[in-house]
Amino acid sequence: MTKAAQPVRILYVDDDPGIARLVQRALEARGYTVFLAQDGHSGLARIKEGGIDLVALDHHMPGHTGLEILPLIRELPNAPPVVYVTGSEDSRVAVAALKAGAIDYVWKDVQGHFRELLGEAIATALEQDRLRREREEAEQAVREARDRAELLLIEVNHRVANSLAIVAAMARMQSSAVRDPSAREALQEMQARIAAIAGIHRSLYTSDDVRVVDMRAYLGKLVEELAEAMKASGRDHPIKLEAERLQVPTDKAVSVGVIVTELVTNAYKYAYPDATAGDVRVTISADGEGSARLVVEDDGVGWSEADAPKGTGLGTRIIKAMAANLRSTIQFEQMKPGTRASIDFQF
Repeated sequence: MTKAAQPVRILYVDDDPGIARLVQRALEARGYTVFLAQDGHSGLARIKEGGIDLVALDHHMPGHTGLEILPLIRELPNAPPVVYVTGSEDSRVAVAALKAGAIDYVWKDVQGHFRELLGEAIATALEQDRLRREREEAEQAVREARDRAELLLIEVNHRVANSLAIVAAMARMQSSAVRDPSAREALQEMQARIAAIAGIHRSLYTSDDVRVVDMRAYLGKLVEELAEAMKASGRDHPIKLEAERLQVPTDKAVSVGVIVTELVTNAYKYAYPDATAGDVRVTISADGEGSARLVVEDDGVGWSEADAPKGTGLGTRIIKAMAANLRSTIQFEQMKPGTRASIDFQF
């Protein structure tokens, strides 16, 4: 058997016991359970006991008005909705009650017609309050679901970053085990590419917003890892980074990270012949509303797109593919000395 629904409990606050009894009968005829209070403070005490679904509050009471009690009701935890009852024909009273938090008001006429109007106002107010509570519960459920999804996404990014770090470590171990210089170099480059993507996931699981990546923090860590990897392979050129604190969507940040990895690696490999000193400079800055400019440059021997690719050309193909993901193209400019690569993209 299903449990019967509990009757709605109404508190009617009025200092006139005769009117209060008439209101009680009228509302009980509608199926409500009605409690009475003869002044605002006793009404407040009854509300604090709990179990009141709605309050009908009279305006004129000894020593105070309903307008003085209404804010005290609204301050209570889980305060019930209030229908304001006033015998004053001054519309300012009704307006003041609505501004103070009443959900509706009823004019108390001497003929007693207000009892029927009060019943209708209570029914409407209860329905509005039910809809409000359902909306708040739905919004809370959405927030909780979003929080759970964000926590899950953070955990996923953490695990992906760890897994990619393991793959990069295996590539490093493999590179140290092979004898062929070309194979060793290819494995080292692959390790750098894996590290660039792993860095994105590492940024995400330590971020407050998994939808975007702070490019200053991400690129700072990336160029640090690239410098260490290049130094370990016998190349020692400083990488200088200038990065604005741009919040770039995750998918675009991945493309930017891979482009930086390829350009910096190429600069290390080809810009400076053996024993030649020089640095590599990486700059990312805002370039108007919602757009950015990435520049990687060196002071080396120089290279332009008209020159034949050095090596296998795989790095150049990867750069162009990542630029296409950004809906842009990479531009190479031969400097005197050096090379500048730049890309403008929207984010």
